[in-house]
Amino acid sequence: MEEKILTARKLGMPMLLGNIVLLLALVALLLWSIFSFTDWALFLSIVLLCVAWIPLLGLKVLKPQEALVLTLFGKYIGTLKGEGFYWVNPFCSAVNPAAYTKLSQSGDVKSFFKKAAGGEADSSPNDSDGKRISLKIMTLNNSRQKINDCLGNPVEIGIAVTWRVVDTAKAVFNVDNYKEFLSLQCDSALRNIVRLYPYDVAPNVDTTGDGVPDEGSLRGSSEVVASRIREEIQQRVNEAGIEVVEARITYLAYAQEIAAVMLQRQQASAIIDARKMIVDGAVGMVEMALERLNENDVVQLDEERKAAMVSNLLVVLCGNRDAQPIVNSGSLY
Repeated sequence: MEEKILTARKLGMPMLLGNIVLLLALVALLLWSIFSFTDWALFLSIVLLCVAWIPLLGLKVLKPQEALVLTLFGKYIGTLKGEGFYWVNPFCSAVNPAAYTKLSQSGDVKSFFKKAAGGEADSSPNDSDGKRISLKIMTLNNSRQKINDCLGNPVEIGIAVTWRVVDTAKAVFNVDNYKEFLSLQCDSALRNIVRLYPYDVAPNVDTTGDGVPDEGSLRGSSEVVASRIREEIQQRVNEAGIEVVEARITYLAYAQEIAAVMLQRQQASAIIDARKMIVDGAVGMVEMALERLNENDVVQLDEERKAAMVSNLLVVLCGNRDAQPIVNSGSLY
């Protein structure tokens, strides 16, 4: 289905003024026929008044970044785009299968009337506004999903997708409901991409498909993951006339059933890294102390005394608590 843009249709104001003049003329003719007792004029004015309002049905008003897909007796005749006051065939009907679809997205934020006494909101939009297709950039924020990463760990992830309609004919006629179609494709693409990555960097994991292990992860490579999700969604929604502008990860965490265990694992890893740094520093300080003692010839230590000194220094430097030294006031040996 190819989109056809209807041009030179901004005749709304001339048609409105002309129809008003026609109606006034018919009213005048009706009054004249009544007072003059002219039967043919009375009959003609009544018949014309019954059909003179029909051209008013062809008046359409569009705001910026709005479109109207028109069909005539079931046949697609074209799309109105751009702001203006239009007049079309009065028998044309606007089509928008997603007019009453409400998703968690910016394009569905409307002011609805609420029932008294805390009732639910009235979710039926105005008919004249509902048939219009918004061409603005909108943001779809689907609910969070629980997905297993490439290591089998369940993670909860949510994305925000910014999108817009670029081909109204494809959006209306190629899919049943382009908003629901986009939402489902976002969920499917998210699952396909998340399954390729671990939550955190893991050894021997290939996330790019080139057969070489890399350091890709959901937490550390969020930009790359978001880009792949956008490309995946775009491939799926091309036939719906939708352009995916951007996809961003809005929420990422381990699922509740393993969150506590993974937190302990991260804490243990952090403790091990900290201990490793402390030990490396302590060994360097002991080596420096022995070298300085030998260079300045402060004291001569045999191997046994050196081992005892090294042991004591490592205990002091690597301990979690302050050392309680015992001062030897006697001889060295």
